[in-house]
Amino acid sequence: MSSLSGVPRPTGRSWFNPSTWHLRTRLILLSMALLVAISSAIGVVSYATMDVVLTNQLDTQLMQASRGRPPEGNPTGRPDPLDARGQSVGTLNARVVGGRVSNAAGFLSSDATRTPLTPRDVTILEALPHNRQPVNRTLSNGDYRLLAAETPYGDVVITGLPLATKHSTEASLVLTMVLVSLVGLALIGLAGTALIRRTMRPLEQLSDVATKVSKLPLDAGEVALAVRVPPAAAHPGTEVGSVGHALNLMLDNVSNALQARQRSETKVRQFVADASHELRTPLTAIRGYTELLRMTETLTEDGRKSLGRVQSQSERMTALVEDLLLLARLDEGKPPATTDVDLTQLVIETVSDEKVMAPGHAWQLRLPDEPITVRGDAAQLHQVLANLLSNARKHTPAGTTVTTGVMRSADGSAVVTVTDDGPGIPAGFQGRIFSRFTRADTARSGAEEGSAGEGSSGLGLSIVESIVKAHGGTVELVSRPGRTEFAVHLPRTTPAS
Repeated sequence: MSSLSGVPRPTGRSWFNPSTWHLRTRLILLSMALLVAISSAIGVVSYATMDVVLTNQLDTQLMQASRGRPPEGNPTGRPDPLDARGQSVGTLNARVVGGRVSNAAGFLSSDATRTPLTPRDVTILEALPHNRQPVNRTLSNGDYRLLAAETPYGDVVITGLPLATKHSTEASLVLTMVLVSLVGLALIGLAGTALIRRTMRPLEQLSDVATKVSKLPLDAGEVALAVRVPPAAAHPGTEVGSVGHALNLMLDNVSNALQARQRSETKVRQFVADASHELRTPLTAIRGYTELLRMTETLTEDGRKSLGRVQSQSERMTALVEDLLLLARLDEGKPPATTDVDLTQLVIETVSDEKVMAPGHAWQLRLPDEPITVRGDAAQLHQVLANLLSNARKHTPAGTTVTTGVMRSADGSAVVTVTDDGPGIPAGFQGRIFSRFTRADTARSGAEEGSAGEGSSGLGLSIVESIVKAHGGTVELVSRPGRTEFAVHLPRTTPAS
């Protein structure tokens, strides 16, 4: 899943850390929390209101029941609270005379008889205040609402109604509220999820566009920055649309800048290629006339030295021009001409050439039992090896051991390594060592640095990287004092073969 959609989940996401949640998740949970709060508030208010209403109804019934009715044949009209006519099952009637509950007190049963009170019930009734204010007590028959009223005749009439019906009604209300709230939460959760996901879709589209742009190789070469936020998510009339519109404007600006950079790079490459071609002819003439002067003219010792310097510098400039031409061709992206190249034999031949040029170094080989063959341009691969070995030769002192190895990796690609035990390359320079015209003034500088014909142009390792990339491979550097290794990985076949 992306974040919002297209971006992979960042590492470290935890349900215990709300700051790592998706925005839509937080919105859904917030909506659910608000609904729970509203439902709880409605439930509490409804329960309290229902409790007041039911309690008032009970109190009204208590007042009516406590009046009783005149018994037949009683000329005084004195009410008899123990008369069960018109009273509901479970009603408690009692009379307190002289501080004692009469024996006729009890709970009205379904067969119109009375269930007697327990001693605990009697104790509770005798302790009731006689202020005609209803109170709740728990008796042997359950919870009751009781009313004790003193009559004009000096006795106390106690009437009680069971709270079971009230409690049952309130429990039904609570159950109904809970069920309705849960169903409402489920429906709101589903509907809210769908609506929020639909509302957040424009943000997901923005995230997808930003993710795609972040994966484009924008550092070099011709870049087609065609990805844009869809018009539906780039309407400036909304907040999200304004962000999408601004992102499209930014991408347009970046695209124009990249196109301008590409045009500038193309002009520079074309200039380097044209200039290199044009320099070939005068350099060849300089070398030719130098040889002619050496063979036909009698020169003094100083003249011969000066002529030798002219010849060596012209040869160095010729090599630099050839390197620039090669880089220009590689920059054009033309695939190399591929044939079967025996890397083992190529390493042996190249190392043999370096032995002749630098007998003061110790040259070692680490070769497999069987030849390793790849598809590639033999001349370019030879130049890769020559440049790596020349780099080790020029930038390490005499006596340094340089080991060249060839092996086959687990994925079937060929690996060529050039390792020396020289002073190493400074860590701050390693990140730009493959850049063009880059040289470390004090790093790995040997005795040959700056001598005629041996000065480094800063193009050797850049050519190595360009050739290896053209063959679909990679080159890596690992260096520390006492060990520097360049590892070239070449696939079995080039991308174009």
